[in-house]
Amino acid sequence: MRNAVRQELVARQLDEQIIGRFPVGQRLRVLDVGMGQGTQALRLARAGHEVTGVEQDSAMIAAARTALAHEPEGIQGRVRIVEGDGHQTGVHFLPGSFDVVLCHGVLMYVEEPDALLAGLARMLAPGGLLSLLVRNAEALAMRPGL
Repeated sequence: MRNAVRQELVARQLDEQIIGRFPVGQRLRVLDVGMGQGTQALRLARAGHEVTGVEQDSAMIAAARTALAHEPEGIQGRVRIVEGDGHQTGVHFLPGSFDVVLCHGVLMYVEEPDALLAGLARMLAPGGLLSLLVRNAEALAMRPGL
């Protein structure tokens, strides 16, 4: 239940940022680094966007592929899954290839986040949106009260 609530809150915030930055109805090119099970990637593909997910965990890739297999063919055609990590974006994609780059729940596990962030920024087209979601260790003490 907690994950579903978190994903819904992320979706609302992300949609708000997308609506505020891009014309309504524009089909966006989205890169989801650390896509996990593909929750946000699939949601954005259902909205008509072209989504490329990057994930290094084979169990997460399998879960994302299983979820994708249950989607209609049109949505399946809008999602591409690449095995790798965020540091390899320059190997797989040209600079400026994406309108939106998601990096949710990844940075706190990376030893050199500056290099990763610089690489993700290079993937953005001019005027693009970089969406970061990072655990706030200071707020963990509040968790039992939520």
